[in-house]
Amino acid sequence: MVTRCNNAGVRIYVDVVINHMTGDIGAGHGTAGSYFDPGAQKYDGVPYSYLDFNSKEKCQTRSGNIESYHDANQVRNCKLEGLNDLDLSKGYVRGKITDYMNKLIDIGVAGFRVDASKHMWPGDLQAIFGSLKDLNPKWFRSNTRPFIVMEVIDMGGEAVSAKEYTHLGRVTEFRYGFKLGNVVRKNGGEKMQYLKNFGQPWGFVEGNNALVFIDNHDNQRGHGAGGFGVILTHFDSRMYKMATAFMLAWSYGFPRLMSSYSWPRQIEGGKDKNDWIGPPSDNFNTKPVIRNPDLTCGNGWVCEHRWRQMYNMVRFRNAAGLSKMTNWWDNGGNQIAFSRENKGFIAINNEDYTLDKQLQTGLPSGTYCDVISGNKEGDRCSGRTVKVDSYGNAKIHIDNKWEDPMIAIHIEAKL
Repeated sequence: MVTRCNNAGVRIYVDVVINHMTGDIGAGHGTAGSYFDPGAQKYDGVPYSYLDFNSKEKCQTRSGNIESYHDANQVRNCKLEGLNDLDLSKGYVRGKITDYMNKLIDIGVAGFRVDASKHMWPGDLQAIFGSLKDLNPKWFRSNTRPFIVMEVIDMGGEAVSAKEYTHLGRVTEFRYGFKLGNVVRKNGGEKMQYLKNFGQPWGFVEGNNALVFIDNHDNQRGHGAGGFGVILTHFDSRMYKMATAFMLAWSYGFPRLMSSYSWPRQIEGGKDKNDWIGPPSDNFNTKPVIRNPDLTCGNGWVCEHRWRQMYNMVRFRNAAGLSKMTNWWDNGGNQIAFSRENKGFIAINNEDYTLDKQLQTGLPSGTYCDVISGNKEGDRCSGRTVKVDSYGNAKIHIDNKWEDPMIAIHIEAKL
């Protein structure tokens, strides 16, 4: 799979779980046949024994689990929800983890998403990352290091901070989707105009260190940071597309898109009783992904990354590159617009009335395809067009009743 993807220019990033093993689910055999006994802390496939896990001397809680997130020692030395917690200070454990990750590098992966990173000491992670090989030169330039992003859920007020890990790689900035979800939903009187300085001034980590996202596999189900009524998902498709368009047009952070399947949500008491449901299946056989004529998916697969509004905004972001945000405009409420210097321009209308305004786009004069409503197809637009005059101004009209109440143009969408 990795070879085929690399040959097509698609990079693979592995979600590695190196902090812990299983909870006490009873002894058995893994999918590859190796024996494990969580009660005895015995995992023959690695192998790990009881000597490789944090002892009671290191975790001094009565239950052996994390009982307080205000105690950094508990967070990093005790069990996360009953999962046997590896002792990464031990050379043997580090060596097994390093061997695993280096094997993945050998087969051609581009990097890693390191699960539960705040439950590991930064010094232990630094030792492991420092022992990783350069990426496979068959697909990457010589001396290229693995791309590393660490899952650190930091909503503030706990003993462990995401900033403790930024010298090692990027970190997941969970506050981004939480705060943006509140703004787009207008929770607590939040307004789009407040997004003018969205990023580090909001208490987030520095933009170069942040992996940002609207939702992820956990919080779209009410797990981890956030919750229903805040986190936007494909179930809230109109607001979700607005938030994603903003994320991809905005200059802060390194964005990640979600690609999901659907399931029958059953919200009771602020929780989804069906949060356990796996991918679309028929008698335990996962259903194939069906591609519709418009590139979207069927058979229960959502594939947000295939929505036109998403993939065209990826092109917008690539066209904008490292250019800065300029020409900010807002109506004092929930209509906003801004440029990425002379590379791109976006306007979003989250009011219950029409946006009709002459705005500075920063772009050269000409006719542009709105990449939200359609594509640029040769010398024509399949969606709306925007005409920019010799001063960089354009008449922007966005009806609040549109399914996608926004317009985005960029330098590569010019006719």
